[in-house]
Amino acid sequence: MSAVSAVSGRGKAGNLPADVTSFVGRRREISEALRLLSSSRLLTLTGPGGVGKTRLALRVADRARRNHRDGVWLVELADVTDPSFLAHTTAERLGLQSEPSRESADLVIDHLAPREALLVLDNCEHLVDECAAFVAALLAACPRLTVLATSRQSLGVYGESTLVVPPLPVPDPDRQLTAAELFQYDSVTLFVERARAVLPGFEVSDDTSPDVLARLCRDLDGIPLAIELAAVWLRTLSLGRLEERLSERYRLLTTGPRSAPTRQRTLRALIDWSHELCSRPEQLLWARASVFTGGFDLPAVEYVGDGDGVSPEELPDLVHSLVDKSVLIREEHHGEVRYRMLETLREYGLERLAAAGEETAVRRRHRDWYAGLIERFDAEWIGPGQKAWLDRLEHEHANLRAALAHCLARPGEAVVALRMATGIDEYWSIRGLNTEARYWLDQALAAAPEPGRERISALCLNAWYALLQSDAASAQPLLDEAEALIAPAGGPGQAAFVAHVRGMAALFAGDLDRAAALLDTALAGFRAGRPRGELFALSMLGLTEGLRGDRARGLGHIEEGLALAQERGEEYWRSWALWSLAFLELDHDLDRAEAAAKEALAVHGRMESQLGTAFLVDLLGWVSARQGRDVRAATLFGAAAAVWHPMGTTLDGFAPMAAVHDEHLAKVRAALGDERYETSFAHGNAMTARRVVEYALEDREKPSRRGTKDADDGTAAPLTPRERQVAALLTEGLSNKEIAARLVVSTRTAETHVDHILSKLGFTSRAQAAAWATGQDLTLPAED
Repeated sequence: MSAVSAVSGRGKAGNLPADVTSFVGRRREISEALRLLSSSRLLTLTGPGGVGKTRLALRVADRARRNHRDGVWLVELADVTDPSFLAHTTAERLGLQSEPSRESADLVIDHLAPREALLVLDNCEHLVDECAAFVAALLAACPRLTVLATSRQSLGVYGESTLVVPPLPVPDPDRQLTAAELFQYDSVTLFVERARAVLPGFEVSDDTSPDVLARLCRDLDGIPLAIELAAVWLRTLSLGRLEERLSERYRLLTTGPRSAPTRQRTLRALIDWSHELCSRPEQLLWARASVFTGGFDLPAVEYVGDGDGVSPEELPDLVHSLVDKSVLIREEHHGEVRYRMLETLREYGLERLAAAGEETAVRRRHRDWYAGLIERFDAEWIGPGQKAWLDRLEHEHANLRAALAHCLARPGEAVVALRMATGIDEYWSIRGLNTEARYWLDQALAAAPEPGRERISALCLNAWYALLQSDAASAQPLLDEAEALIAPAGGPGQAAFVAHVRGMAALFAGDLDRAAALLDTALAGFRAGRPRGELFALSMLGLTEGLRGDRARGLGHIEEGLALAQERGEEYWRSWALWSLAFLELDHDLDRAEAAAKEALAVHGRMESQLGTAFLVDLLGWVSARQGRDVRAATLFGAAAAVWHPMGTTLDGFAPMAAVHDEHLAKVRAALGDERYETSFAHGNAMTARRVVEYALEDREKPSRRGTKDADDGTAAPLTPRERQVAALLTEGLSNKEIAARLVVSTRTAETHVDHILSKLGFTSRAQAAAWATGQDLTLPAED
């Protein structure tokens, strides 16, 4: 069973990254940007590459958080080369799952229309027309949305405010400044901070030529990127020699149009100089590494960078050297090291690559590396390390797109795109990328019409994703074509694939007899060395047989699947067998059903599998209903509904499950009454994605009760008396300032109380806390 998940995590109040280096200056620009945002719903920060638009936008967005109660969201567009992915990428960043019958732009609009949010669109210049149309549509339909964009030019949208991001202030050439006085200029502060990062003993005093430092910062025009690139060279050059070399470079500058602004010519000259100071192998690796999008790891660049002029043995040292020279940026996450290149330097590298006539060959090596990565994923998926593989492919997502696009742009190579797109079935589905998978499969199928096993597999997979999106009408012709190709071009594996997808379509429609026959056929075909299909078919055939009334036969298939998965150290398909087991045991062994469902949910939660999470949270709601825990059941139904919503579907698309759900929902609503049911449902519906899993598993450490009932029981909160007062005021939609006035405390104190409430309850927004508080008895106990 494939699954879907939100990219950025449903319920988070934003996705702004943390600073990895210090932020210097820009007080005036921050203040002006915040002022413009308070009076305009679209602000575009403009300026040349390297001037610091992105860093400024992130700092402004962080400062503006408190004015946008529903979150601040960053959408990075530098790696989006196809305009058709603009709205899709935005939807992903918002944690939305595309629907086949609706445009991604409409999903984004529907999500943002009722929300008071700030959307940051970074690097719009290469998609400026598309961004302008997209932003105009968002602002027209979302009255409380504000957009902060960065671009080398304005978007040209009606009502747009623009703020030109200037270079950092540089020392006045007409003043003789002391070392202390130099630090009133942000360009000097930035240079010194970056210099100390590469040369910890670097100091500026009246005895160390402050005038040289002043000239250097003026020569660099106060451009942050130029300053950071220049500071690196203090490893090998003295401050005075660095200033001399730069002055000479600028006097001889002939690169670029003379009509270009001086600061743009300055940056180009500095990048040229940095390039010339690199060794020939370093220059070659700079150019070859520029084909990566979204970053890369060492093995990838070792493969792609290898070739004439660069030996395999020296590649690790070359990468280290380019990091030292600030051409590459080294980042480490959970022990995994990756590298990336600033967009300005990447563009320069691509120019050099094209000029050398190497671009086609290097892009082919890039494609070959990621085709090989997918082959390794395909071979290793059944076994331990599944979560690590999912995370790795997510890091490489932009590179996978680039590799697929390369295949489709080259005659005769589209069949490679078919193999790549079908080889990462579980990645597409678990990460909630069904719509994107269908896009690439559609493109590749159109570009590679020749019959063959790759085409049959792609047709079946495309039909499967359509079924997951309740688009049976699109699935049918795809399966018909696949079946027609089996005799001339297929084999047992392809025949089993067709039967399996047809069987799942029958199961979803509630035609259990047809589903059982087709899944039985599929299982027989998969048993000959196709473990993924075998595990999937065993769990789904077992479920189907059990639903038809043959519980013993159904459990036999499921238990066989569990044993095979256990033997191979496999988790994902095992978790679907556990789901099937829990479903069949509901009427027979409730404790076993609950244990199986929780074990499966732990896997899906860890893998961020949204479809699996939705099914299992709902099933645990049925368990709670049968245990007489009606408040918990209603809360779980609300939580499951919140997980289903961004997928663009509901349980209604899965007939056998929907029937059981409706039966339990009616029982719980009757037991609680409409008002208590809706209150508990709203509590679950407001939970974060992480909290949903924690609550369903009942494994989160309970907060100290201190005489109050647990918050999840739907009665009272683990809050102090003052926090309970504040929570009650949140239901009135009051701001921190208004709460402070009502309670006669400072605004800062009110803000602290709200933060404590969110932390204790596991929420990330005031709206979630208010929804929870609506159903609570927050009256204070009488004094003794």
